[in-house]
Amino acid sequence: MTKNYCFYVYILKCSDNSYYTGVTNNIELRIKQHNEGINLTSYTHSRRPVELVFVNEFKYIDKAIAFEKQVKGWSKKKKEAMIKNNLDDLKEHAICKNESSTKAKGYKRDKDWEG
Repeated sequence: MTKNYCFYVYILKCSDNSYYTGVTNNIELRIKQHNEGINLTSYTHSRRPVELVFVNEFKYIDKAIAFEKQVKGWSKKKKEAMIKNNLDDLKEHAICKNESSTKAKGYKRDKDWEG
């Protein structure tokens, strides 16, 4: 008999309005640990209390870890769009807008690169 495991990627809103993203296999225990300040050197320790604002369940740990890493690289605005389940804003914040971006330079298609 195979045991079914569940893994969770979660986002906490900290008391300073920053966000913390993590992965766990026991969401209730992990939130309790964050709020109790078990780890003195953790990001959330000095930002308590924390509030769970997003959770997504995964069957496989490798998928959960990959998603956690992806979300950790997102801007605050993109995380907030996901938290609010606002797909339009999520798409908007997914567009690269830095100066080296082809979209920022006004290129629309590959043919714009042709000489």
